[in-house]
Amino acid sequence: QVRLVESGGGLVQPGRSLRLSCATSGIIFSIFAMGWYRQAPGKQREMVALITTGGMTNYTDSVKGRFTISRDNAKNTVILLMNSLKPEDTAVYYCHAEAWGKYNYWGQGTQVTVSS
Repeated sequence: QVRLVESGGGLVQPGRSLRLSCATSGIIFSIFAMGWYRQAPGKQREMVALITTGGMTNYTDSVKGRFTISRDNAKNTVILLMNSLKPEDTAVYYCHAEAWGKYNYWGQGTQVTVSS
């Protein structure tokens, strides 16, 4: 059974940091491209950050320079470090795994709220 379990969300003040973690099981983690997506109320889900099997990364423009995605193949985990958080970063954050354009898996999401 494939499982992607996010953790690390919560309520944080603007300018502060959060570290999201996605623990996976049931997949050969090293062959999956991993990503973080988010969905704010009333908005479509959007890509936040991606990391390939080789470690190449891509970010949506609004988080460049503030967020960092990384992966630990030994621990089957992908991390999203979020610095300088803004209220507009408030959303449910989802972990995603994709391989060969065929296999796609989502986590259940973790809420991030940025508010003073």
